[in-house]
Amino acid sequence: MKQPFFYDITLRDGNQALKKPWQLADKKIIFEKLLDLNVQAVEVGFPASSDMDFEACRELSKMAPSNLVVSGLARCVKSDIISAIDAISVAKTPRVHTFLTLSPFHVKYVLDKTPEEARKIAVDAVKFAYDELIKTNKNGQIQFSVEHFGDCIENLDFVIDTLKEIVQMGACVLNLPNTVERTHPSEFVKMIEKVRNEIDESVIISVHNHNDLGMATATTVESYFKGAVQLECALNGLGERAGNTNFYEVAVALHNSGVDVPVDLSKIYETALTVAQMAKVPIWEKAPLIGPDALAHRSGIHQDGAYKTKDMEKGAYRPIHPSLIGRNDDEKLAITSQSGKTAIFEVITHAGYPITIQEAVRLAPIVKNAAEKVGELPTSSIIDIYFNETFNVKGDFKLVRFDYLKGDTFTFDFFYKDKEFKVEGKGNGPVDACVQALKKSGFDVKLLHYEQSAIDEEIMGSTSVAMTVVHLEDKNGAEIIARARHGSTAVANIKAIFNALNIIYKNK
Repeated sequence: MKQPFFYDITLRDGNQALKKPWQLADKKIIFEKLLDLNVQAVEVGFPASSDMDFEACRELSKMAPSNLVVSGLARCVKSDIISAIDAISVAKTPRVHTFLTLSPFHVKYVLDKTPEEARKIAVDAVKFAYDELIKTNKNGQIQFSVEHFGDCIENLDFVIDTLKEIVQMGACVLNLPNTVERTHPSEFVKMIEKVRNEIDESVIISVHNHNDLGMATATTVESYFKGAVQLECALNGLGERAGNTNFYEVAVALHNSGVDVPVDLSKIYETALTVAQMAKVPIWEKAPLIGPDALAHRSGIHQDGAYKTKDMEKGAYRPIHPSLIGRNDDEKLAITSQSGKTAIFEVITHAGYPITIQEAVRLAPIVKNAAEKVGELPTSSIIDIYFNETFNVKGDFKLVRFDYLKGDTFTFDFFYKDKEFKVEGKGNGPVDACVQALKKSGFDVKLLHYEQSAIDEEIMGSTSVAMTVVHLEDKNGAEIIARARHGSTAVANIKAIFNALNIIYKNK
């Protein structure tokens, strides 16, 4: 299978659909982006449409490297064709792109011609364009487009016969557009295949699909596999109405299909951001590949899979690794009422705070309850919940104070509900003594593990604090993890135990 040939139409078809079309300086920036992407052909404009567009086409043709095909659009009108030749013939490989509808509906109601009259106009225009262009540049090429080819199902044989004659007149590229997306993709692809089978192999078959029903990418990709080597696409999918085939989607879809795509995919994201800014057409948040939400996961099931495969080339819930298109942002686990423990764990960890999956499980219903009230929660809200439910757990246990008495004995003053306890405990340090004091008070918990560390945490509001993590086992054998932090290691230890108690005895 031949390598796909990317023919970009952003500067012509994309530009003409903008509310404020680009000036020459803008077009030069976009042109440079196209060169960075390594496209093989660029339609630089419609020279006959205005003096400004003519000058832009001429300037961009001068800038073009020798390996780039530079194309200018022209109606099947001699003055248009001459204007296009004058504008682009300075390029190493100029291409005049002329077009005419051959669909029965448009020939009758738009052109007000008979099919044979339309055929003659097209054939004569191609012959004129070829003869004139070759006089100026022997590397020149002629491309002919059957506007509204997607509407030509009923007269396809007539169209093919016309195309054969057009090829005899000098056209080396036949472009078959789905100008308005009305034809079912599979039907359109069958039409492409029929043309490919009946036209000489030396002729390049091209497709140019609009996105009225959102299927332009699929139609373009499948057309390639049926013989349409040239793929006409636009950056960010810019174009009339719902736009043209999106360049990035086609390139990546072919790449994912194992096709050798001659495009620098790593330039896609940077290019998309530039084009959006210059076109004043924001990138839709759900836009494939480049949208802000293209890497976002809100379902708990998806978040779990995304987290488990985040460092792998193939992700559980993404079509590519973001770096393929130059994105350096990670998959986003957004927190809503549909999210689960994995997202909570990832968000808090990514923010730089310590947490275990078990703690995330405990926080999940609290987070979900908050999200049900306001929708997606920002990271700051998640961190607020984390602090409130981790370092200062509210509950029926309230530590008043504890003091070292003598030897291995400590005194503990605390409340459980409305009852105050003043108890002595003996042990190897305050943690052990606290557990013994609690047992004497009727609260039988078992210390499984505890650890402490000094941490530097400006984000926590101080430069140096002690962090304690305790693992307690309740009377049912369940393991509870709790944390506390304080400037004093001993205080952090005891606060962690009381945080654990409030977790264990919650709702009792």
